[in-house]
Amino acid sequence: MSARRSLVLGTLLLAAFLVLGVFVSDRPRGLDALLGDALHDTWTGPAGVVAEVVSAVLGPVLPVVLALALGIAALVLWRRDDQRAWIVVRVLTLLVLCRATSWLAKPVFGRERPRDYPDFSYPSGHVVSVASTAVAVVVLCVLLAPHLVALVTRVAVVATVLCAASRVVLDVHWVTDTVGAVLAVGGVALLSGVALRLLPPVRRGVASSA
Repeated sequence: MSARRSLVLGTLLLAAFLVLGVFVSDRPRGLDALLGDALHDTWTGPAGVVAEVVSAVLGPVLPVVLALALGIAALVLWRRDDQRAWIVVRVLTLLVLCRATSWLAKPVFGRERPRDYPDFSYPSGHVVSVASTAVAVVVLCVLLAPHLVALVTRVAVVATVLCAASRVVLDVHWVTDTVGAVLAVGGVALLSGVALRLLPPVRRGVASSA
C-alpha cells in the first residue's frame, strides 16, 4: 500500500472511530442493546469463566511483554552495530502509539460500562492491547521475516476476535467498544506507519500485499 493510500485510509478509520464514539456515547443502541440483553449475567456462568481466562491471556499484558522484548532486541542489535535496531525501535514506537489510543480516548467519550466496572468503556483497552500487539508483530514480520506474514496475520485476527468476544461475554464492554478499538488502532497504525517510514516498498510479493 502506498503512503498516500495509507494516509487516506488511516484518516478514514480514525474518523469512523470518532463518529462511532460520539454516536454510542450516550446509551446502548442496536446491536449493543440486543447483545447486552441476550448475554446479561452470562458472565456469572461457565462461559464467563472461559472468557475470564481468554481475557487474562489476551489483554494489556501482551503489549507490555512485546515492548520489553523489542527494547531488549533493539539494545542487542545496536551493540552489534546492526541497522535492524532502528527498525525495531520504530516498531516499538508504533506499538506505543497504537496502545495509547485507549488511554487518550476513554476520558474523552466517558462511556459507561454495561455493568459496574472500573474505568470507562470506549474503546476497549483489552482489544486495543491485542490489536496493537498484532499490528506491531505483523509490521515487524513484513520488514524482517516476510515468510511469516500470512501466518502471523491469521493468528492476529483470531486473537483479536477472541479478545473482543471475551470482553462482551464478560459484560464489561459493548460490541461497539471492541469495533471502535480496532478502528482506532488501524487508523493510528496506518498514519504512524507513514510517519515512521515503516511501509515496505511497493512491489510484487509478500511485502507489498501485506
